Amino acid sequence: MKSKNIYILLILIHIGLGVLLYFFKSFGFFVSISLFISGLVIINKTKDQNFQALNLAGYVVGIEVLLRMTETNIFNEYAKYVVMIFLFTGIIHRGFSNKALIYIFFILLFVPGIYIGIESLSLDANIRKAIAFNVTGPITLAVSAIYCIDKKITYSQVKNILIAIGMPIVSILTYVFIHNPSIKDVVTGTQSNFATSGGFGPNQVSTILGLGTFLFFSLFLLYSKNNKRAMIVNLIITILMIYRAIVTFSRGGVITAIVIIILLLFFLYINSNSYIKSSVRKILIFSVIGGIGIWLYSNVETGGMIQNRYENKDAAGRIKEDRLGGREKVNKTEIQMFLDNPIWGIGIGKNKEYREEMTGIEVASHNEITRMLAEQGLFGVLGLVILFIVPFLHFFGNRENIFLFSFLLFWLLTINHAAMRIAAPGFIYALSLLKVTLHAPQEDTLHREPTV
Repeated sequence: MKSKNIYILLILIHIGLGVLLYFFKSFGFFVSISLFISGLVIINKTKDQNFQALNLAGYVVGIEVLLRMTETNIFNEYAKYVVMIFLFTGIIHRGFSNKALIYIFFILLFVPGIYIGIESLSLDANIRKAIAFNVTGPITLAVSAIYCIDKKITYSQVKNILIAIGMPIVSILTYVFIHNPSIKDVVTGTQSNFATSGGFGPNQVSTILGLGTFLFFSLFLLYSKNNKRAMIVNLIITILMIYRAIVTFSRGGVITAIVIIILLLFFLYINSNSYIKSSVRKILIFSVIGGIGIWLYSNVETGGMIQNRYENKDAAGRIKEDRLGGREKVNKTEIQMFLDNPIWGIGIGKNKEYREEMTGIEVASHNEITRMLAEQGLFGVLGLVILFIVPFLHFFGNRENIFLFSFLLFWLLTINHAAMRIAAPGFIYALSLLKVTLHAPQEDTLHREPTV
């Protein structure tokens, strides 16, 4: 079968998977278990010679929210652990660059905070769960970064990664359409809407659909040139994904998708010849017109509520005092925790309990930056410096990677409204560290000789 037809077949299979999991949710357990077992077999059998670990980890990142929707992900942090196991197995086969040592140091920065968290959490708290909830996201990022940094990869191989992440998001899109085909019937206010989000957390669904929007826009823009059918399908999926992301009423994923698409177009433009620049300008104009059309349609379908949401108004059109759904208060308490404990922090896993003692508010952090400051103090500051600085330094030797800043901004914007509740932001951050090349590198430098 031609590769053009295989791509369409993959999309149809994943539409089918979304239908199957909606009507037979328990099938998700089989998906969870078989994905883990078969993934390990494939990575070990191939010795990760063609980035099988990265593709399989990407697939897990894409399917995580779907498994959470159906409550079939075996345990809550399933995806993060599987991503780490797949990539660690890949590291065993391929080795890692000396540049990855900085991310090993990043992991060690969590040790003081873990110790303080164990010592300071109350006897009533589930200490293991409280700590794991806050460290698995950053550790997933670190393991992904250790695997990715400085690995040479072609644009064709990047395409495979985008497809691997994107295909299960097609299943999520299918699932939310079946769960709620009529938006008008369920929208009554401007709050985040569980009904339009497949019955699951709107913040996470918006995040993953926003990522899917970027992935399929990238496939439409860069990889559909010789396949008209795929080009049309990618465009349709992009439109449907941004529409369903909008009507979750969770703004973070939508805004993030728009920003990283603009960044991709910008870097493609400045790295292209005059002919491609002309095409990019046309695509930008088309995207703006199309985006306005999608927005107007969404506004009609929601009875004007979506416009109120983005203007920070309630259902009656009155301006809300709180612009971020209560997150300002949470962020302020975490900044205060840092100011009160600037060296050691309050301990990993302690912020929810500490905030309840301070304010009576019982809520987990939505912001990874203020959480790291509060829980890890100076060690958190150092960790954040590493996360921000390394990709920028990497850029000077990696100018061919037009995805770099889009991947980095996805991570940064996502952790400001959704922390690292899902594996996606940490994994996508690591993709910014890949050394993307136009031509395949020599096989012995890529496959046979690990750096360490």
